Amino acid sequence: MCWCLPVIVGFLIVGLLYLVCFVSQWLHGWPDKPGYKKYIEALNPRRIYRLTFTMLDLLKYFKYLRLYFQIKSWYKNEENSKHFKKDIVYGRRGNKLDLYYPPKMKRFRDELPPLVVFIYGGAWSTGDRSIYCLLARQMVEELNAAVVCPNYSNYPKGNVLMMIQDVADCLVWAQENGQKFSFDKDNIVLVGHSAGAHLGAMATLFLLDTREELLIESKQQQEIIRSLRGVIGLSGVYSIMDHYEHEKMRGIEYMSCMSRAMNGEENFPRYSPAHVVKSLNGDKLSRAPRFVLLHSESDIVVPVESSTKFYMLLSSLSAKVSLHLLPTVSHTDIVIDLMLSSRRFYHPISECIKLEFRKLLFFR
Repeated sequence: MCWCLPVIVGFLIVGLLYLVCFVSQWLHGWPDKPGYKKYIEALNPRRIYRLTFTMLDLLKYFKYLRLYFQIKSWYKNEENSKHFKKDIVYGRRGNKLDLYYPPKMKRFRDELPPLVVFIYGGAWSTGDRSIYCLLARQMVEELNAAVVCPNYSNYPKGNVLMMIQDVADCLVWAQENGQKFSFDKDNIVLVGHSAGAHLGAMATLFLLDTREELLIESKQQQEIIRSLRGVIGLSGVYSIMDHYEHEKMRGIEYMSCMSRAMNGEENFPRYSPAHVVKSLNGDKLSRAPRFVLLHSESDIVVPVESSTKFYMLLSSLSAKVSLHLLPTVSHTDIVIDLMLSSRRFYHPISECIKLEFRKLLFFR
């Protein structure tokens, strides 16, 4: 009977995994492909196997608990209000942004500091500007720039078009308020992480193409493009079609909000930078700001091929682009480690961004 205990323990562990994965799909989305019996597919051993590895990877987020409380404490501390102005309303949907003041350094005459607009990630469905207060403060110091971090209409509040419009509206706000808040409205760099990099790229390409969907006058769209010096993407998603295949490999394609945020698979090409850029003519591409792509070779959430393929595509179209591949950095650490100079990958990532930022401003 010595074999009974291991068998019982094995059944309990497997049963627990099935229960956890079942509940996760119940909360976040059942398999709904035509021909599927959702409960049977939800308990498919192959799907459970893939989901188990994905959820085990999520346990890594517990290591950020201490940092999370540091962030919340800093953001709520009234003494830190001297560093930034929070809750500025912008855009057609009344979203809010925070503006972090640049350091008081000597400049030539009336020279104003450049502006960084940071678009956070979160799978198009989560995230808040307050979480990135420490990152914004570090960027202010490292880049000698003002930094804006806006909220946007993530799913289910909005769909991806609304999110792209929000990013464009933030740039409109920057154009209209540079003098008021003492930053250079004609020297703007977009920085985005993951889904935020996707939204930054999409907003840039839509503005470059003067898309009517943005509901912004074409003349104003052209002015914004002239003010954009570059787009820096950290572990970005540039092909929704490819990323959906990756989600399927991880067993999360129905739990993920990506497909719903895009309003269905039929819209994947429409909202993929890699697809949109192919429709632009040579004149528009020549006016595009430089794309700077940073990605970790060990990223399992958004594989490195997302950036390498986009880089090769932009290069083939003679667009301005550069690529930096980082070893051993996780998908989350590429942005989390920019929050504190004491974190492991802060200096290699920060130095890379700083170098490219200077190039964007001085080599137009």
